[in-house]
Amino acid sequence: MKRVMSVEAQKAFEAQFGQQFVVSEAVREHHARDESAYDKFLPDAVVFAHNTEDVIAAVNICREYNLPLIPYGAGTSIEGHILPIYGGISLDLSEMNKVLSVDDQDFTVTVQPGVLRMQLNEEIKQTGLYFPIDPGANASIGGMVSTRASGTTAVKYGTMRENVLSLKVVTADGKLLKTSSRAAKSSAGYDLTRLFIGSEGTLGVVVEITLKVYPIPEEIIAAICSFPTLEDAVNCTVMVKQSGTNIGRVEFLDSHAIKAVNAYSHLSLKEQPTLFFEFHGSATGIQEQIELIKEFVHENNGSDFDWASKTEDRNRLWTARHNAYFASLQLRPNSRSITTDVCVPISKLAECVSETAKDLETISFPWTMLGHVGDSNFHVLMMIDPNSDSEREAAERLNHRLVQRAIALDGTCTGEHGIGIHKMDFLKEELGEDMIEMMRRVKHAFDPQNILNPGKVFSWEA
Repeated sequence: MKRVMSVEAQKAFEAQFGQQFVVSEAVREHHARDESAYDKFLPDAVVFAHNTEDVIAAVNICREYNLPLIPYGAGTSIEGHILPIYGGISLDLSEMNKVLSVDDQDFTVTVQPGVLRMQLNEEIKQTGLYFPIDPGANASIGGMVSTRASGTTAVKYGTMRENVLSLKVVTADGKLLKTSSRAAKSSAGYDLTRLFIGSEGTLGVVVEITLKVYPIPEEIIAAICSFPTLEDAVNCTVMVKQSGTNIGRVEFLDSHAIKAVNAYSHLSLKEQPTLFFEFHGSATGIQEQIELIKEFVHENNGSDFDWASKTEDRNRLWTARHNAYFASLQLRPNSRSITTDVCVPISKLAECVSETAKDLETISFPWTMLGHVGDSNFHVLMMIDPNSDSEREAAERLNHRLVQRAIALDGTCTGEHGIGIHKMDFLKEELGEDMIEMMRRVKHAFDPQNILNPGKVFSWEA
């Protein structure tokens, strides 16, 4: 139920924040929608936080007046995570965007939540280090923590779960918690760092993050190759993964996605199922990887590699891959994408992808399939007319079939997008009501008034 901001609450925010408290419709509209296909939900107001003290003050006022508070970063989420579905305050953290420390001898950096992924790497590149987690969008680090993001490099470097050492979090009672130290490992008590990672702003507001960073590889080479069938491309990926090769990235785009990318990024790739590879390491080590993977490619009827060893060529390829979402939307101008992802055990990947492709062939509107198949995670984008209930229903039916298929194969309803609003029912199907109830108890303990991003992940009541 929507909780309306009272006159007294508005006065309290105005007194505390001055011009950082905004009620103009244009600013509220900007915070009313993410990249999902949901309609907009306007917050009652937006607070622009400049520091941790601002976050604590905003939380305290929301608690006093029983108002929802929704953390907002770069707005790139696609499952409705940041939508203020019950009104309240959108807490914009984008101006908390400082890199606080770079500890190059320890391979760690500490940042505020509004730091963007690309900004971080630009600021630390002179140290010879970089932060490899790459979800595609230029997301904020705080948002990446919130959704337990991963992306194209997860096959080598893991996800945010493996790369966050410590957090500072403001809880619903206005307290500032530090979850851990900068030590490489710890056995001290409950692992609250991992509890907050992926909690989607429902347990606390992340205000500081300490991350692992890595030496920039001595050499990076990218290559692409196409395959006559979907099954050939996926089977090649499975062989690469099962060989134990320490490859930097393995990305898959089906023929529909390649067509979209060609048009959007002015490329001329073969419109066939295609794998994008990236090799990281020494010149000798990379050559060994390439020779092994060439065997897998040829065994699965793949084409010869097209190479991109120069930085500008490599960046052009990966920029095109990262823009596949926007390229897909251009297959049908003025459409919205019903976007979903699943992740399955590597041995089940070919089956899941093939069966999903058969389902997609039955729908009448454009679609693309792509993903981080190096860690068995793939995405489906279905471009619907936002005014067509029948198309939305058809897309959601197919989405449900995909999720049920993944769960039946001992996979998950989301490998990296998170739950938000869109996958709440799927989470129950995957984990069962007993596990949801356990999560609900955690939520009630951390946020007894349900003010932190309410209506996300699972329902407040059973």
